[in-house]
Amino acid sequence: MANTDSVSVRVFSLNCWGIRYLSKHCPQRYAMIGDMLCKEEHDLVLLQEVWSEKDYLSLKKKLSCSHPHSHYFKSGVIGSGLAIFSKHRIHDTFLYRYSLNGYPYMAHHGDWFGGKAVGMAVLSIGKLTANVYVTHLHAEYCREKDAYLPHRVVQAWELQQFIRHTSAGADVVILGGDLNMHPQDLGNRLLRAYTGLRDSYSETPKFDGCEDGMTLIADNPFISKKELVPFEKGIRIDYILFKGSSEMDIHCDYMSTTKGSVPDHPFPYSDHEALTAELRLDPHTPAEPGSDGQSKDQDCAAGKGAELVDILTEARTEVKVGLHCAERMRYTATRTGVMGLALLILELAIAAVPWLALGAEQPFPRTSFYLLAALCFAILLTTFLLYIFYTMELKSLQGAEDQMRLAIGSLQEKLRGFPLAQPHNAQRRPPEGQEPSAFDPEE
Repeated sequence: MANTDSVSVRVFSLNCWGIRYLSKHCPQRYAMIGDMLCKEEHDLVLLQEVWSEKDYLSLKKKLSCSHPHSHYFKSGVIGSGLAIFSKHRIHDTFLYRYSLNGYPYMAHHGDWFGGKAVGMAVLSIGKLTANVYVTHLHAEYCREKDAYLPHRVVQAWELQQFIRHTSAGADVVILGGDLNMHPQDLGNRLLRAYTGLRDSYSETPKFDGCEDGMTLIADNPFISKKELVPFEKGIRIDYILFKGSSEMDIHCDYMSTTKGSVPDHPFPYSDHEALTAELRLDPHTPAEPGSDGQSKDQDCAAGKGAELVDILTEARTEVKVGLHCAERMRYTATRTGVMGLALLILELAIAAVPWLALGAEQPFPRTSFYLLAALCFAILLTTFLLYIFYTMELKSLQGAEDQMRLAIGSLQEKLRGFPLAQPHNAQRRPPEGQEPSAFDPEE
């Protein structure tokens, strides 16, 4: 790629909390968000929880002048809720839906119906190719007893795989969204360690916003303080992550968040705080020949490899916990189904008494007979559907665990210094622009 001057990119991310008829002041807040985006004119706008396509189309119409390019990612029963608005032309898009996303019978949480996913847009920023990702992972709900932790870890694993395998030719990678993970949570560490993505809040020299970069704060009127227990002030679960390439260096010069209230308005944009990051892209300057940078890179890569092995081992352990839970739930569903089947057979046997003993009367009223039969069929149908669901969950967890086991083995082999089995032409350098493996030193 030819040398280019520095390029500035302003990125905006917000979980809009846009559940029609349920979220408070939804139409008014969308109007506020649209007015603000028209005024600020960010280069990239990454939105989550835009659950209604009508709301997306309304924003698209309002932002047609400031952000002429956009895409809405459709998924699941009510949609993924993901949308991208851009000043720059979008050339290609793709949606990857996570294999695990909670449980359908937890309807009051609603994550399963949302079809959580990661959306990708390939766009041009001047002469640069940018891969932009927007995502929304499963919520936590209870910090002490997080039943969804294995699902969220698998989502983080699939997210890092998707980013690594689709961003090989990109000059810059940007990820924004509601990860529903604290900065040091397992899934967050797995994502950043494997992809090399950097956190805007941690990297920026200038920050203006909530204390510690929190994006769910107690001062927000839409937030119940019970939701934040045991974190009284708030938590940070929304992020803008980025990384460059062998051709481009990327830095975060400034980052800000909203602070709950909006001037001249009675309520905030959302229950989440909005994030804005000002990124600067510079042509990469290679190190001088003969410097000791190569040995330092090797030492750094070895340290990162050892850290990644520890993170993967921890993630694999958590996935195994999820496997045991899924196996137990499938066994419970099977046992309940067998009991329902036995009850149905017993009822059929009782119903056959009048036919076998001529002249005998029905041992109990017809209404009770039909109600009991309906109950048996309901039990059988429910347990059958649950058995299928838990089998699918087991397959997804087993697949992720197998992939993590292979990745750990590969990394341990590199750490021991043994070359991996490769084709005879493996010594050739990878094609220009191809992303290095997770264990290679950052360029």
